[in-house]
Amino acid sequence: MEIMENTPKITGGIYLVLNPAIDEAILLAKLKSALLGGIQVVQIWNNWQPAADKPALIEKIAAICKPYAVPLLINADWTLLRDVPALDGIHFDNIPASLSLIQNTVSRPFLTGITCSENLQTVAWAQDNHLDYVSFCSMFPSSSAGICNIVMPATVKRARLLTGMPIFVAGGITPQNIPGLKKLTPFDGVAVISGILSAEDPEQKVKEFKNALSINPTQHATENN
Repeated sequence: MEIMENTPKITGGIYLVLNPAIDEAILLAKLKSALLGGIQVVQIWNNWQPAADKPALIEKIAAICKPYAVPLLINADWTLLRDVPALDGIHFDNIPASLSLIQNTVSRPFLTGITCSENLQTVAWAQDNHLDYVSFCSMFPSSSAGICNIVMPATVKRARLLTGMPIFVAGGITPQNIPGLKKLTPFDGVAVISGILSAEDPEQKVKEFKNALSINPTQHATENN
């Protein structure tokens, strides 16, 4: 689906996944700090408290993201995308039964991404349906990556041959293991939950991730020989 000119684009960088189940004040403070550090995308994970006022919290998060022109996506529940115009898009964990039905029901342009795990057929589906990015999970063992299977770097490398859209990697990603992973496979950005949200200073942690992402893997290998 064509995206309006004023909708932020997704090209790569640091992708923050927010856990809406944590204390709201802490969540919003961490988000503000992370935005100062320079994150490029925000997603709200589908992990809500039972009594949560979802639209209200989404609106608060969107108000914080908007001045930074950072796109805000919702995870899995496309009805929230339909009902809350402040959302810029949706991230699917699996291929939806009918993307066209969702597009027609939402009835406005929106960004779309999907988790591929180790399945290159999902990458092909994303390419055929003109999604905005794909994400591979999990590259390393991670408690916040849930039931994601471990993905081999070679799988991500093969995905790059199938698509030119931005590729994110997730699951156990740290500033320390990004340079080594970049030596093994190409990717455009990293998706992080606890690595940023659990940091005492999210702004500084985001800067560490950005610095690691900017390292040339060939240069890094030379410096360590």
